[in-house]
Amino acid sequence: MKTFAEQLTGVMTAAIAGHIRPDGDCAGSCLATYNYIKNKFPAIDVTVYLEEIPNKFQFLTGAKEIVHSCEDDIQYDLFIAQDCGDELRLGDAAKYFKTAKKTICVDHHVSNVSFADENYIFPHASSTSELVFELIGEENITKEIAECIYLGIVHDTGVFQYSNTSAKTMEIAGKLMECGIDFSKIIDDTFYIKTFEQNKILGKAMLNCRRYSDERIIASVVTCQDMEECHVLPKHLDGIVNQLRITRGVEAAVFLYENADKTYKASTRSNGRIDVARIAMKFGGGGHARAAGFSMEGDPEEIIKKIVAEMELQL
Repeated sequence: MKTFAEQLTGVMTAAIAGHIRPDGDCAGSCLATYNYIKNKFPAIDVTVYLEEIPNKFQFLTGAKEIVHSCEDDIQYDLFIAQDCGDELRLGDAAKYFKTAKKTICVDHHVSNVSFADENYIFPHASSTSELVFELIGEENITKEIAECIYLGIVHDTGVFQYSNTSAKTMEIAGKLMECGIDFSKIIDDTFYIKTFEQNKILGKAMLNCRRYSDERIIASVVTCQDMEECHVLPKHLDGIVNQLRITRGVEAAVFLYENADKTYKASTRSNGRIDVARIAMKFGGGGHARAAGFSMEGDPEEIIKKIVAEMELQL
């Protein structure tokens, strides 16, 4: 697959979807593709299916047009799965994936199982948004599309500081900046600035953190009660696991938060020695060598012990 254009020939209806609990790269890449199709192929009836995205991403063009429910029975000519490693991670939108006449997947997760008819998967890319830039083509990048892609790259590279940042990533970022986007505002408003309530839950998570394995691993848990007391939702917990990761002397960080069904979402980050994607896949999740996630049932302290035990095997 060389470009989106060759995939869209003859298509009349298209659906775009990413993983559950969409982050910056998921939202940015999906909306970039959506805006490209709307601009270049106006005859195509295209819809984006995503769960609620954080309010800080609502400035992106097309964000207000995202559909959050999948109640209608529709067979699409083309289904584009982005930033998603397997069919289950599509959530409710998987029903449209199953019935679509053709499916493609664009992703950069090493854990991707190549579940679509055609797969454009490059684990060494910084982000799915970087891949979308290539598939759209530089000549088709508008300011609105550039904002979407830039946001996705910024969030999956930790503002260009993670090891997945390459010279190519920086070159693409430069081209996006030339489109006239307010790149510093995008970074500040979506990556650094936190609400008062987010700072409170961050403080609680840091006060409750503990170190394991000769202080090489750090972990913390946030419960539903903690979130209720601080007036936050799971989508407001971005950044906590990375704050744990940058603690001096640690090799990896584990952050758990409780779901409404009493399961726990685990986010893991590594400083290099531990491949957290291997651990995530063992527990039914996925991700990258230095950033991965999954969900588990049980007592949170027991969950942490299981994760730490896997990390110690690698150490």
